[in-house]
Amino acid sequence: MTQNPEQDVLSPLHDEHVALGAALTSFAGWQMPLRYSSDIAEHQAVRAAAGLFDLSHMGELWITGPEAAAGLDAALVGNLSAVTLGRARYTMICAEDGGVIDDLVVYRRGPERFLIVANASNVHVVREALLERLAGFDATLTDESLTTALVAVQGPRAEEILTGLTAAADVETVRSMPYYAAAEATVDGHAALVARTGYTGEDGFELFVPAAEAPALWRALLAAGEPLGLVPAGLSARDSLRLEAGMPLYGNELDRTTTPHDAGLGRVVKLDKVAADGSPLPFVGRAALEARAHASGARTLVGLVGLGRRAARHGYDLVASTEPDAPTVGTVTSGAPSPTLGHPIAMAYVTPELSAEGTELAVDVRGRREPVRVVALPFYRRPR
Repeated sequence: MTQNPEQDVLSPLHDEHVALGAALTSFAGWQMPLRYSSDIAEHQAVRAAAGLFDLSHMGELWITGPEAAAGLDAALVGNLSAVTLGRARYTMICAEDGGVIDDLVVYRRGPERFLIVANASNVHVVREALLERLAGFDATLTDESLTTALVAVQGPRAEEILTGLTAAADVETVRSMPYYAAAEATVDGHAALVARTGYTGEDGFELFVPAAEAPALWRALLAAGEPLGLVPAGLSARDSLRLEAGMPLYGNELDRTTTPHDAGLGRVVKLDKVAADGSPLPFVGRAALEARAHASGARTLVGLVGLGRRAARHGYDLVASTEPDAPTVGTVTSGAPSPTLGHPIAMAYVTPELSAEGTELAVDVRGRREPVRVVALPFYRRPR
């Protein structure tokens, strides 16, 4: 991969995005497509048919060795040794005080092989933290972030599009793959790791391939999917889709000041992990997270629906009411108009006493108090 004069890393699909007329933006040190046509059109295509995303900015870290599983149990909040071969788990790497360093997806690719996918903005810090935490274990970390491309096909027609390009011997493997699983498959002649995971709230797949093979695979997926309604989709649509699905974004809903429990994700913290002798297994952040699990936090993440037409945005103040002197009671972490639902939606941190569904609050939208109501997350669930 190369860099542009601004020192952003260029995706292996950069020339494809330029050829498609994408609007490019700097994101986490990469030049990535923001949109190709319109944010709403790309969002709606994913909900109705399918979208094709370039996720090559994400990090791919391989952990291998006889003590890879034990090392990850000690390094992360999840119970990775319990993940069965071929499955994946959503987890987090936390600091000693319980703050989230990054949220991760970990794939078990063998008894001693794990693939960790980290957020682009955090690859370096996650890699360095893992190297430190794995130092006492017989395990090796290999960073393949810059030699691996990742593309995603997301939407209700994703399976149909992907299996149409999959080698006959692998079609049933892809079709029968459960959510949060992965398998090797040949797609349009390319050996790929195909995972049934995603960040849109829809069914879909993510395909890991060598960077040099990504352009040919991208073009094949576009050609196969276009008659079925697939469109290329950029970061903007990806963000509005994940917001509707109530999925957290690192730097918005998750950061070093936030514990998994604050974000309503305490389920990923496995305090029942035990060592070989049956004693509680120590992992980084355990003491702080155990204390937080048994106490009420100072804030909690909630969903908000706008009762007016103006949308809240990241960083806007959440206030107690529409009255001019109403006090600030929280901060919006993510917000946008919802193309699917037809009204504004947002997520925000509030104090526990204001977190009950139906609580009415307001958001300061550029000096105007817009009414909102607390609702359960997610805002959208795909039809089954």
